[in-house]
Amino acid sequence: MKVSVIAQYLDEQSQPNDSKYVFAYTISIENTGTEAAKLVSRYWHITDAHDRVQEVNGLGVIGEQPRLQAGETYTYTSGAVLETTTGTMRGHYVMVRDDGSRFEAEIPTFALIPPQALH
Repeated sequence: MKVSVIAQYLDEQSQPNDSKYVFAYTISIENTGTEAAKLVSRYWHITDAHDRVQEVNGLGVIGEQPRLQAGETYTYTSGAVLETTTGTMRGHYVMVRDDGSRFEAEIPTFALIPPQALH
C-alpha cells in the first residue's frame, strides 16, 4: 500500500481566539500489491505544538471499510482540530487480505500548518 496525504488549514472553521485550529486532510491509499485488501481500522497519533498527543483508534475511515483490488486507489477527506496553530499527524491502517492475513499500511508523518504560520 502507498499512502499519500494533502493537508490544508480551514480558516473559516477555525477560531484562533478560542485556540481552535481546524485542518482537513485528503488521503489517497493505493494498493501497490498483487492481492486485494480491505481497510478495517485506523490509528492516528496527533501531536500539537506543545507536544500534547491525541491517539485515535477506530473502524474504517469516514464510516467505510473500503476493499482495494490490486492497482486500485481509494481517496477520502477527513479533519482534525488542534489547540495550537501547528501540529503533526502519523499513523497506520490495518488491512486484511482475502486469505485473512493482516498487515499495517503506514501513514507517513505530515504537518498541519496554517499558511500564515509560514514566513
